[in-house]
Amino acid sequence: MQECNPPTDAIQAQIPAPGSPERQGAAGPAPIHSLYLHVPFCFHKCHYCDFYSLVEPKDKPDRQEQFTEALTAEINHLADQYAPKPSTIFVGGGTPTLLRTDLWAKLLDAMNARDILDDVTEFTVEANPETVTPELMRCLAEGGVNRVSLGAQSFNVEQLKTLERWHDPETVPKAVEMVRDADISNFNLDLIFAIPGQTLEQLDQDLDAVLALNPTHLSCYSLIFEPNTPLTQKMKMGRISPVGEDLEKQMYAHIIERLNDEGFEHYEVSNWARRGTGSGDQGPGIEERVSGVGYRDSGTPRDRETVTTYKARSAEGASSSGPAPPETRSARCLHNMAYWTNRNWLGLGPAAASHIDGRRWKNLPHLGKYIQGAPTPPTTDHEQLPPRQHIGEQIMLGLRLREGLTHIWISQHIPQDDPRHETINELIDIHMLERTNTHLRLTPQGLFLADSVIAKLL
Repeated sequence: MQECNPPTDAIQAQIPAPGSPERQGAAGPAPIHSLYLHVPFCFHKCHYCDFYSLVEPKDKPDRQEQFTEALTAEINHLADQYAPKPSTIFVGGGTPTLLRTDLWAKLLDAMNARDILDDVTEFTVEANPETVTPELMRCLAEGGVNRVSLGAQSFNVEQLKTLERWHDPETVPKAVEMVRDADISNFNLDLIFAIPGQTLEQLDQDLDAVLALNPTHLSCYSLIFEPNTPLTQKMKMGRISPVGEDLEKQMYAHIIERLNDEGFEHYEVSNWARRGTGSGDQGPGIEERVSGVGYRDSGTPRDRETVTTYKARSAEGASSSGPAPPETRSARCLHNMAYWTNRNWLGLGPAAASHIDGRRWKNLPHLGKYIQGAPTPPTTDHEQLPPRQHIGEQIMLGLRLREGLTHIWISQHIPQDDPRHETINELIDIHMLERTNTHLRLTPQGLFLADSVIAKLL
């Protein structure tokens, strides 16, 4: 892993400055559509998690303050350099709600002082149920947060133990109540399925529990055995066994059917949003049944009845910043839509990744070096994909959305002599992809094999 320290007069050493040739004559600061903040602290490291996080040692109780100071310094530095005016902010971790309330207040005050929240329409904070308090929720809401993402994962005690989640299932509805009491009515719940030992009946009980809380959004992820995690080590030692692919497929199909019946729009492979009203091609309806193939996925607003309108950008806009988002109305996560449509975002905090004008990098995943390097922490994994790979990445992101890719985008970005056109036709012939009047998208069968289908087009 190669790291570098960027100079103090630019965001990153390898990120083009405004007006440079690499920016293709762009005038003024690079537009920042979204902002991601990474808070690395955790009470306990879950056995399936491979995100950068660390348990705060008792002999270093001051690191939260040091981290908050460093993050504020990075925010201020980037506000000067690229004037970020994001429309979405997402704070992840780690466990962001483990950060002390007084430090949250300082962080939010700093962001407001630099006018960073002026154009924000969606400000999400991830939370573990056991760390939610009325005081913290009020602090977040008063500071501009209008969406919370709660990691429920399961409501079954034994399955939570398998995942090494330490919360009690009863804390989830209590946390939801505290979120709502703070007038934050737009919230997501995370569920994990295909947990070792889980049955279809137990999955249905989890869905009963989560739907009873009436969330605006649900993320349902198939459990992935990530390398170098304790859960994977247990599997290699024979202490646990993965759920079979046939059962995993049944679980995923059941989630699709159940959430459709409950009024949710399946808008991305692992994400569902409460349906609103509106027009636009919303992709293959989630009422369509999926069958016959195995599945193993890699997946990875203030009013109570919030709906959000997504209007397709012009061809020029789509050309510069990825496939245009579809037009529809629902409680989709706007921040994740920015990722899936390959727009510009800045990642702040240790291990946070960024993407600006086709260039990618991330801050070094090391809290000590992040604090020492403020306001310009060391970075790593600098990359600018060559044109063919860049197109492949946009195809991968676009096809994860249930609407898929517009025919206009495909005609503008995939040359006529590109062998991908032949591959697309082959995948259509075997019913993995299909064309609508406006889009190329995964079929219900292709959805089960999303990773394998998309890999053929990278």
